[in-house]
Amino acid sequence: MRSIGHEGLKGIVYPLIPLVAGIMTLAAGLGTAQAIAMAVFTGIIGGTLLFWRFRLAFAMVGIFVLMGAGLMDVVTFIEFARIDVIAFLLCMMTVIGFLEERRFFEVVVDRVLTLGGGSAPKLVLILMLMSALSAALVDEVTSILFMMTSVITLAGRFQVPLIPLMLITVFATNIGSSATVVGNPIGVMIALSSGYGFLDFLRWATPPAIIATLVTYAACTLYYKKFLNELDLKLKAAKEEQVQFAKANNPRMNNRLDMTALMVFLGVIGGLVLHTPIEQLFGLKKNTMLIGVAMAGAGTVLLLEREKARDLVEKRVDWWTLTFFMLFFASVGTLRYTGVTGFISGALTSAFGRMGEFAVISVLYSIVGFMTAFMDNVLAVAFWIPVVQEMIGSGAISDKVWWAMLFAGTYVGNLTMIGSTANIVAIGMIERQKLGHVTFLRWLKPGLVGALMPTAVAILWLLLV
Repeated sequence: MRSIGHEGLKGIVYPLIPLVAGIMTLAAGLGTAQAIAMAVFTGIIGGTLLFWRFRLAFAMVGIFVLMGAGLMDVVTFIEFARIDVIAFLLCMMTVIGFLEERRFFEVVVDRVLTLGGGSAPKLVLILMLMSALSAALVDEVTSILFMMTSVITLAGRFQVPLIPLMLITVFATNIGSSATVVGNPIGVMIALSSGYGFLDFLRWATPPAIIATLVTYAACTLYYKKFLNELDLKLKAAKEEQVQFAKANNPRMNNRLDMTALMVFLGVIGGLVLHTPIEQLFGLKKNTMLIGVAMAGAGTVLLLEREKARDLVEKRVDWWTLTFFMLFFASVGTLRYTGVTGFISGALTSAFGRMGEFAVISVLYSIVGFMTAFMDNVLAVAFWIPVVQEMIGSGAISDKVWWAMLFAGTYVGNLTMIGSTANIVAIGMIERQKLGHVTFLRWLKPGLVGALMPTAVAILWLLLV
């Protein structure tokens, strides 16, 4: 009965979201077209937050309304749907799926985790560094899937609480996902919108990610001092057993590294790192080879899989999420097409004109971070990209705001349990296996540590560089 009441309340609240948004748009002096575009945009966001499992349905209905209202046609839909981002993610999901099938990440994690066998602080540091590195090199979802498997095995092996290890791993994953262009979907979006390449990310995003990971590690060791003391005692008592943590539940598991998978991994990562010099060498447009390398990698693994190629694409590519992203991007594009983002950009330009660069970066970081923590980082950044493009084009703000958006969309994702996809995946893994339950408030307190410490690093970095 309680569940029915809860669903009924959401059903009452939901229509108010687009209605209020449309009314406020009209009250701001904009026209009917802008009000409809804003109502559809907020309707998709509201449907996503209140009815997560049906978010794709809300996106499809939203696009129907925009087309029916004459605010979008086939040409504008293709223009706004960010096919470049979708194609990149599709290809990378295919490559990562191939590596998963070959157990590439499992073997790497297994081998590295053995290095921290006798000391809890050392083991936690290795967990965080591995989480950050794997998120940077592949993506946050793949990273958290494999790191959480190791964490669950570790907690079960030594009979210690799982939640602290989960949170520590998630924090490092979100921070590490900002370090490269492939670590997080918002990194891809920002790269393809700003023109920044892989090497730009290595210069601007990797150093603060490393520092933020280490600072967060130090903060977590203080916050979870009692837990680490307990884990340390149990690790020292079991040190002589020399059991690999990731193999505790299946000692017969083959731990050999697949050389083909290793070559594919190194080839794709190497190509992504060098895509800018390749473009300059052949006179190609910026970021052409960012997508080209991903395409080459996906094509290679499909050839290697042969008769299993179709199954790889069908089962390993998250078509549901990609379709939702495409439709949502299209709805955001309509805001730009109808002038809503231009209106917001103008209002912010007027306000920011009286502020210094540090104040502008701090304010925008706070806004994007808040939306990330309580909405979703992809939705938040997708909304702000066209606004930022117009403001940079007018000379109102500097290019540093791209990095402020990236850090806000990843670091502040640590604040709440819905702040990033990695958070949701990690919670789902422990709840599906009935290993624990995390409430919003239980996450929020350590989440403040996981969000505020890297935020301080990000703001100082943007101020000093």
